Amino acid sequence: MSMETFHTLTQLLDNAGCRYNIFDLGRRVNEIDSDQFKAVEENRQPYPWPLQQHAHIAISFWQHQQPPWVWFLRLPLDERGLLKQAAVGDFIKYVIEAMGASLNSTPTEDEQQKLANNPYTFKPNDDKMAIFNAQLRVLLNLPPSQYYADAQAYLSGQQDWLQWQQLGLQGLADICARMSQHNNATSLRKALNHLPMTPLYALLGCLEHCPIPAPLTQRITERLTLECQQQQPDLFLISALVRALAGSAPQQLQQTLTTILRQPSLCHREVLIAIAGRCWSGFTDINIASLFLLRLAETQDQTLFNQLFTDLVMQPLLRGIMLQILHGQADPALITAIQKLQQHAKNNH
Repeated sequence: MSMETFHTLTQLLDNAGCRYNIFDLGRRVNEIDSDQFKAVEENRQPYPWPLQQHAHIAISFWQHQQPPWVWFLRLPLDERGLLKQAAVGDFIKYVIEAMGASLNSTPTEDEQQKLANNPYTFKPNDDKMAIFNAQLRVLLNLPPSQYYADAQAYLSGQQDWLQWQQLGLQGLADICARMSQHNNATSLRKALNHLPMTPLYALLGCLEHCPIPAPLTQRITERLTLECQQQQPDLFLISALVRALAGSAPQQLQQTLTTILRQPSLCHREVLIAIAGRCWSGFTDINIASLFLLRLAETQDQTLFNQLFTDLVMQPLLRGIMLQILHGQADPALITAIQKLQQHAKNNH
């Protein structure tokens, strides 16, 4: 098969007889169904979870019994959210030069360097890397990392809560990815109110990429409610707790968002950024989406308003809702912010 005939990454992988898994790493780390990804590659549908007009993806692939390779790719999208084909074609060229079309030659150091330095690869942050590794190991039926046992012992309360320094982030991610195993969900729930701030933030950062069972949702929500009632609530902790609820049941998530957005004093930009980045699926309820945009307008940070609105309207799930709000506004603060947004868009075209 000549190089010219590969138009998509999955064609290349299928042709080389690879097995593969594809993950989105933009907003929340989660697997993308391969049929859905093929539809995206063929421009039959927009990318489901764009971030800053790019698709951030991890493709892990392997042949026979070999350990998997992983590509971390940041591919540009057009204004409709479709993949830019030229970029995909470009990356395929880099791959074939380094690994051959059969993908079974191990690239030399020089070729590896070239493949790593192309404009489409990116390095995920540590949190996302840890949870991606943890989820991939579960998917491939591989054992967890060597940090798992320590994290388990710590979270089940077998040692002093202050002795967290030896914990690995990877161990916490492994526990979160294996919530249905070894009583982990129960340990997490019981540990939540005992953890010092450093391990608590690390744990919440892993949870935001996982489906959250109802009892754990309830415990995180209680902690969030308690923090919101403080004289001087810790807005960073509120942001982290809200993000951790991104994978809770839709109704529960919408209830949480409504509670927070009804209290203007809590709607600091940190909290609003956290909601837009992780909990945007709650905006399928137009009332919540409108209230969010109103709070965003009230920050009087027009740049932030433009950025978050532009990002949310690119989500295929929310596009219709966002445009509906754009055209049907009654609140003066929101009308002003939207007019400025439209003016900004005009000036940039």
